[in-house]
Amino acid sequence: MKKIFLFILAGIIFTGSACKKSFFDRYPQDAIAPPLFFKSEEDLSLYINGLLSITGTDIYYNDQSSDNMATTAQKEIKNMMTGSPTSRNISDGWDWDRLRNINYFLDNYNKAQVTQEVKDHYAGLARYYRALFYFGMVKRYSDVPWYGKSLDPNDSAFLYKARDPRALVVDSIIADLSFAAAHIRTKVTSGTPNVWAAKAAFARIALHEGTYRKYHPELNLQGSAGRFLDTAIHVSEDIMKNGGFGVYDVTHTPQDYTALFNSADLLQNKEVILAHPYDAAKSASSGGTGTVFGDYEQSPSRDLIQSYLMADGSRFTDQAGYQQMQFVQEFVNRDPRLKETFAWPGFVKAGDNRPYIQRLNKNFSGYHQIKGYTNTTDNIAAGSVDVPAYRFAETLLIFAEAKAEQEVLTQADLDRSVNLLRTRVQMPAMNLAAANALPDPLLANQFTDVKGNMKGVILEIRRERRVELALEGFRYDDLMRWHGGKLLTKQPEGMYFPGLGKYDLTGDGIPDIILISQNTDIPTDDKKEKNALGINLIYYKAGSFGDNVTVYMKNGTAGGALVTEVTSRTFPEPQFYYRPIPFAQTVLNPNLKQIFDWQ
Repeated sequence: MKKIFLFILAGIIFTGSACKKSFFDRYPQDAIAPPLFFKSEEDLSLYINGLLSITGTDIYYNDQSSDNMATTAQKEIKNMMTGSPTSRNISDGWDWDRLRNINYFLDNYNKAQVTQEVKDHYAGLARYYRALFYFGMVKRYSDVPWYGKSLDPNDSAFLYKARDPRALVVDSIIADLSFAAAHIRTKVTSGTPNVWAAKAAFARIALHEGTYRKYHPELNLQGSAGRFLDTAIHVSEDIMKNGGFGVYDVTHTPQDYTALFNSADLLQNKEVILAHPYDAAKSASSGGTGTVFGDYEQSPSRDLIQSYLMADGSRFTDQAGYQQMQFVQEFVNRDPRLKETFAWPGFVKAGDNRPYIQRLNKNFSGYHQIKGYTNTTDNIAAGSVDVPAYRFAETLLIFAEAKAEQEVLTQADLDRSVNLLRTRVQMPAMNLAAANALPDPLLANQFTDVKGNMKGVILEIRRERRVELALEGFRYDDLMRWHGGKLLTKQPEGMYFPGLGKYDLTGDGIPDIILISQNTDIPTDDKKEKNALGINLIYYKAGSFGDNVTVYMKNGTAGGALVTEVTSRTFPEPQFYYRPIPFAQTVLNPNLKQIFDWQ
């Protein structure tokens, strides 16, 4: 089906200065006078379209801050855990220009000569955007000033107010989402949020806040956690019953899962609640995702690989000697989503005539991501892949998790949520009684806060969420709300090699690479050893971190998992679950006080 693209009038796309002080001393949207602009539905539409947040292919890079990835990038949380963070050197995030634009609309939209239904629809969209903005601020700072209207430069009390309590801010977010869910239209321009997108965001935020309050005693809000979990159940179930969505399963093979991340048209996909379309041939390129493959900054961690179950539903980490299993072994009889997410032994890259041999480097884990990667040599095709902003799969996982946290989950609930996702990839169904009878000891050790009758199934739903949503940018937020920050202190590891020698990476039993010591010279091509296929082995010098080699192994030449860094990490709790207000802002507004031990 031909895509319908949203072209936004350039003059209505608002860009703000990076200077935070400008938020306080400029009249909102001084380029647009309310009496001249807010007249018609077209005016309202143009302004709201200017607020559209486009989901791009960057979602496939957003797991770099979590335990799903090893990365060479300067990620904030990694720098915090290995450095000396203060409010003077953490200065990002305190940017309010977007809120200013949203509130300006909400202050003026009633001037339009249109019906109340029209006004409510656009106000609902603005309040949806405001909820998303404040959700991001609460995740970062917890208590923040709530501004429900444009700032008056003459109102010093309003300009220089203190933080509002998290409870007040989140209740205001919920009020905005409730209005949005009640008033945004079902039918909207393709690629823009409709009522179901607003409800998907509503369910996501309610689950986040409910679990965050439950597992973070420093907030003293645990007594209200259930209210948000109940909201997550109610809203997600509404989407499940009335939204008309379903799990995408047209070929009844695991490739249906892959199609969600490399399709040129997701607008008609029944699993995608909101997609953002791209067409490189029409100057609307997504930019492509070639670098997710492992050639730049990021590579998947072994910890993520090991979280996938066996094909029969048993735990990979229950296998004898799993920590010493090599690359080819790791992909045998596993959850099919493993091969749909990572380049497997035998994977053929577009343009090649034989299986790809994993590229090793001291900056990478050895694993290669193919989720979100378009395996093509056609740049137009690569830049024309649509991006899913909200998937029905996430809604199903929200429903199951919230019900389990409230200890009201039944087998029937699992069968209409998590097990639909497992059926799609031909995995055995999750069994409630079995999961609770024998909780995974590894997960139980990672998440010691999980207790109660539903402990086992909560842990398994967390696994399912990690696997189903892997490398889509959810993992860091999940660890934060589950009180799992300590997991980030573990050094990311990659493929396991027992030592120097020859290794098969394509799964045909024939060696492809050879690891040699730093004291051995790599021979010229004409003198390199050939394998049984008559192909030169690929040589890598291997050793300990910091050696003059191309591959770092945990135990040097004695082998071990590949490592990309060795700097020790710390995650002081509760401090690192939050960020400080930038020092300069506390100077401008002395009423802004730091919390949770930040200085």
